[in-house]
Amino acid sequence: MKEIVLDTETTGISIKEGHRIVEIGCIEFENLIPTKNKFHCYLNPERKVSEKAFEVHGYSDKFLENKKKFKDIANEFLDFIKNKRLIIHNAEFDLSHLNNELSINGYEKLENEIVDTLVLARNKFPGSPVSLDALCKRYRIDNSRRTKHTALIDCDLLSKVYINLIDQKEPTLNFESSYREIYDKKNLKVPYFKKIIKPTENEIKNHQKYLSQNLKKNYFN
Repeated sequence: MKEIVLDTETTGISIKEGHRIVEIGCIEFENLIPTKNKFHCYLNPERKVSEKAFEVHGYSDKFLENKKKFKDIANEFLDFIKNKRLIIHNAEFDLSHLNNELSINGYEKLENEIVDTLVLARNKFPGSPVSLDALCKRYRIDNSRRTKHTALIDCDLLSKVYINLIDQKEPTLNFESSYREIYDKKNLKVPYFKKIIKPTENEIKNHQKYLSQNLKKNYFN
């Protein structure tokens, strides 16, 4: 299955207060390798950007006023993510805004399978900071470009974080059960976990031999 790393920026936090999406970014993955396919757009939210949101992403009302509206890109966006798993950090936020935009424009809610990397991180590192910046720091991912929260940059960073999260350790039965419980409560499909393949004894020996030879070579050169 192809996967889409997705991020949105908005005019504010709550859809109950009428806040809308101003940017959508998507990067496509196949077998954990990025393809050349991306989806990105700025949107006219048809309302003012809150001061707090402007501090986060820096998109002004003037910058957004001549951009397309969600209804103009809805079909293209839905075609891009169709039948693909969505990888989102704090999925509840982005999904609530996406489903709100879809509802406003007469579309059904998203039915894609979801992986919430925030939930993954909280279960892997209980009690530790699990913001995107904190996870980049943990995995030594360069996030110096992230002076503002922009959708495509955040997608690129999240894709690296996601690969590290799922390669870190095979999930235990208890971990999967707790994850399933969280997702069932939110009526979301249980996410995918990458199977960890253990190397054979012979592969380990060959790897150690390779490292030994190259370390000596690099040292003496």
